[in-house]
Amino acid sequence: MSINKNADKTILVLGGGIGGITVASLLRKKLLGSHRVILAERESNFVFAPSFLWLMTGLRKTSNISRPLSKLESTGIELIRGEISKIDPEQRSVQVNGADVKADYLVIALGAELIPETVPGLVEAGHNLYTLAGAEALRDARLEFRKGHLVVLVSGVPFKCPAAPYEAAMLLESDCRQRNVRDSISIDLFTPEPGPMGVAGPEVSGQVRQMVESKDVHYYPEHTVTRVEPETKRIIFSNGTVVSYDFLVYVPPHRAPQVVIDADLTGSSGWVPVDRSTLETRFPGVYAIGDVTDIPLTIGKPLPKAGVFAHGEAEVVANNLAHVITNKGRLVAFDGGGECFVEIGDGQAGFGSGNFFAEPSPQIKLQQPSRMLHLAKVAFEKYWLFKWF
Repeated sequence: MSINKNADKTILVLGGGIGGITVASLLRKKLLGSHRVILAERESNFVFAPSFLWLMTGLRKTSNISRPLSKLESTGIELIRGEISKIDPEQRSVQVNGADVKADYLVIALGAELIPETVPGLVEAGHNLYTLAGAEALRDARLEFRKGHLVVLVSGVPFKCPAAPYEAAMLLESDCRQRNVRDSISIDLFTPEPGPMGVAGPEVSGQVRQMVESKDVHYYPEHTVTRVEPETKRIIFSNGTVVSYDFLVYVPPHRAPQVVIDADLTGSSGWVPVDRSTLETRFPGVYAIGDVTDIPLTIGKPLPKAGVFAHGEAEVVANNLAHVITNKGRLVAFDGGGECFVEIGDGQAGFGSGNFFAEPSPQIKLQQPSRMLHLAKVAFEKYWLFKWF
């Protein structure tokens, strides 16, 4: 399928998350109305997932962090609601609700698929940190939990937002103190990782671990769960450890969406390999951004899965597609820069930032937690929702 550069173009964006909304919105602003920008998404509302941590502790309402995707139609984006059942990257064709949609350029921003059911007993046993329904259920259930053993469990790697389970443990610890039940509750965090946020380097990893342990949250790295027994409230790990729990909060295993796997877009890692500068896949005119991608770093680990990278990659793809289509501006490259807040509870947050493409290893610095950094995260949440909706 060749692309006629003189004709009006159709750009099809798959996925209405942070990356998909950003790339579609920027393209719509940069291109004349004769070019079509289509966004395909099965959900009717966008939900700002970074705020699930506040939702679970009652600091947000769902209405605070969700927006109807239909609002994007007022900007000229064409919205197709429905299940994406097939992707043909060679033809840049997609099947949505049984109908074929063809494009000149295809941007895959479908994120990661959550598969908690692959760990026996996990779904029945605990609360999923990474879904809206899970965060809402956790918000309500925590109020009834007044004594016992609270476990935060990372059930697989990689997972998006590398700081999230550590933030969750600290925010839940703060919540227990504010509810005056902390003395009756022990909190443990189990993960298959050798250390928190290891891709950021040993210094940052050590800082995050110190933050967690300073809250009297016990940290157990290199623990890979094999199954959970809801009836006996036990977690069984591959190293033979067996842990009893009273209240379980978990990060589910992740994988690339099945429709992406079926399209032969994934590589040996199980994720979509892309050019790390342009985000183009091995198929001409087909790009992938955000959590669905695999971008290896020189240290042998992949670029973390986080909204900040989805956003940055979206900006690069939108800029470069607009340049190719209009011959205006110049090409840019994704540089591996990123940052994230680390909420520790009590209205404070740290802030990590740096260059993940730096040689010979990522150069990341973590600012110590403060009230001002927490307020900066609040401001960013409000700014992002206001800017795009």
